[in-house]
Amino acid sequence: MNWARQIHLKSPAELEVMREAGRINATVLATVKALLKPGVSTAELNAAAEGVLRKHGCISPFKGYGHPPFPASITVSINQELVHGIPSRNRKLKAGDIVSIDCGTVLDGFVADSALTAGVGDLSPEARKLLDVTEGALTAAIEKMRVGNRTGDVSAAIQYYVEGYGYHVTREYTGHGVGRQMHEGPQVPNYGRAGTGLPLKPGMTIAIEPMVLVGTPETKVLSDQWTVVSADGSLTAHFEHSVAVTEGEPLILTVL
Repeated sequence: MNWARQIHLKSPAELEVMREAGRINATVLATVKALLKPGVSTAELNAAAEGVLRKHGCISPFKGYGHPPFPASITVSINQELVHGIPSRNRKLKAGDIVSIDCGTVLDGFVADSALTAGVGDLSPEARKLLDVTEGALTAAIEKMRVGNRTGDVSAAIQYYVEGYGYHVTREYTGHGVGRQMHEGPQVPNYGRAGTGLPLKPGMTIAIEPMVLVGTPETKVLSDQWTVVSADGSLTAHFEHSVAVTEGEPLILTVL
């Protein structure tokens, strides 16, 4: 993909649609997060998400996406699974797990995309720190989503924050523009150099998504051709918001 050619600046009216899609997406994530208890299957989490989407007359852009087609409306990734975990009736949550939920919502032709990682019951200090650092990296990146900055400033903010705590960011998977398509330009990696990349302009909408690993930046894909895991089996976490650049403060689209 030529990322520069795939950038679509959104009008205020289009941002309003994306903001409503984002509210629905946030509702899905909140609903799923509330179900994170031992013994719950990841298929049950997906069913709950689909119920919320149906209630609002929406669909997920995840279902049927890619090759092979992704079979669910959310991804559920546990512990060493970084992203793209496939929900299953046989996969049940256990106390102490950390669970990353990624969801997309299509409303009136526009996509919202966000993710969170949460614990099942009490977490180990290591797991709690990982979640705090990953969410902190997202906050640091959002702060850079301003006119006058570049995509490299967003990327560098993530890398600097994460590596400052001794953790690692993935090199293979990135943030991305979002709008009428789930993946638009610009591409926004989780690492980079400040002052480089494309200029941020009002109307740009980007899904910023720090993907953080405890032991290594290296990953591998499981035999299901979707689930991405840390190469060394160490813990991972993932937070994401769709964010718009405005003339003023960054506008987080995927909050309630």
